[in-house]
Amino acid sequence: MREIPKHQVAQRVKSENLWWDEPNHIPDGYFNMLERPYLNVFYPHVINRKVQRALVLMGPRRIGKTVLLHHTIQRLIKEGVPPKHVCYISVDHPLYNGLDLESFLEAFYEATGVDYKREECFIIFDEIQYLKNWENYLKILVDKYKNIKFITSGSAAAALKLSSLESGAGRFTDFFLPPLTFYEYMFLIKKTDLVEMEKSEHGFIRKCTIKSMEDLNKNFVNYLNFGGYPEVALSEEIQKNPGQFVKSDIIDKVLLRDLPSLYGVGDIQELNYLFTTLAFNTSNEVSLEDLSQGSRGVTKNTIKRYIEYLEAAFLIKSVHRVDRNAKRFRRANYFKVYLTNPSMRSALFNLTSEDDDAMGQLVETSVYSHWFHTHKELYYARWGGGEVDIVSLGPKQKAEWAIEVKWTDRYCNRPEELKSAMTFCHTQNLKSIMVTSKTIQKNLDYKNVNIRYTPASMYCYILGYNVIQGRALLEGLDQAD
Repeated sequence: MREIPKHQVAQRVKSENLWWDEPNHIPDGYFNMLERPYLNVFYPHVINRKVQRALVLMGPRRIGKTVLLHHTIQRLIKEGVPPKHVCYISVDHPLYNGLDLESFLEAFYEATGVDYKREECFIIFDEIQYLKNWENYLKILVDKYKNIKFITSGSAAAALKLSSLESGAGRFTDFFLPPLTFYEYMFLIKKTDLVEMEKSEHGFIRKCTIKSMEDLNKNFVNYLNFGGYPEVALSEEIQKNPGQFVKSDIIDKVLLRDLPSLYGVGDIQELNYLFTTLAFNTSNEVSLEDLSQGSRGVTKNTIKRYIEYLEAAFLIKSVHRVDRNAKRFRRANYFKVYLTNPSMRSALFNLTSEDDDAMGQLVETSVYSHWFHTHKELYYARWGGGEVDIVSLGPKQKAEWAIEVKWTDRYCNRPEELKSAMTFCHTQNLKSIMVTSKTIQKNLDYKNVNIRYTPASMYCYILGYNVIQGRALLEGLDQAD
């Protein structure tokens, strides 16, 4: 059997890098797409040369990693990097089957004549999980070629994360690309003119004015239904049947292929049933005991492992419980599980309208999913007869702040009905608490606690913007050091 000639591999590599001959040519329409604001967080890692490490871009399937990489290429060229010194390779192409990473570098040299052994280059390997033992190959290249910045990404997020942690210690920098924030969604659909922002000296939103709360809430509901995935958010055609896109292109590939191959899951039907149950109950408290009974006898230890797998695949996030004294329980019998992307629930079941009973769940899921971008560990408080949705703990196991998530204006004029929130604030000596509403923004002092009512859509918009701005600011400061 004849081997595929090297010059054909080089030709294929050349076809993936059209900017070598036309610097402004980014393929597949990426050039005309708006840059996702998260690019400002990712890009400083790309140009960071202070530490010799490969950059591993990971995140859920179809979240926009390839688009982000092409916008990164575009920015590198705009900032003066010679186009032929930036190489993109999609490792999953059949022509590359059986090649190792060193072979790709040789193909790059044959196609461009760039001496990658001496000249500064940026080499991007997309869908790298298709290469067996990629982490070992990459680690060798990182040590061997000090002048090359290696950037990798892949769709099998759980596999990528596991391989990076096990084999890439000290050689890899992991970067997690989350689902779209509400701000990013509004940015991509060009609706940010609904919000007038007053910013601080560091660029954070300090105050904002909503031109039409009705329009903002309408877009927020659309975000909860379609907004997590860029393709769904920008395609009216996909929005006609988002379940087909999310289930077949994202969830099924994770549950039926990624996780079984990685962790050796024996009963895929059990895993699928568990995820569907958790998705339907996003933001609700669950227990291993109840989940085990509901899954027709699957053991609690197996359920626990499955939840860990689903978290590794960035599909869900577990949140632990504290009591009203902000103390964690010794045994985590009860916990909450949130979808990392609220639009998954709508795609799996039904689209949600503004007055749907499920809106409370989805709004709380959205608020939590925005906080997941910060990597800050949050809790919920629950005790006999009382609950507070979100609690942040300080170093001395005392609550720093708390949020009660609502999708109604009812409590804005009935603070006496926020009994659990008031009890928690008094116990923790909190002087204020955030309570989200549907349309009303105001401050109210009640029983020595300042209640800051903020529409949930506005809160998610501000938080989504500030989270990205804060991370971009930190990355920029790191570069300046």
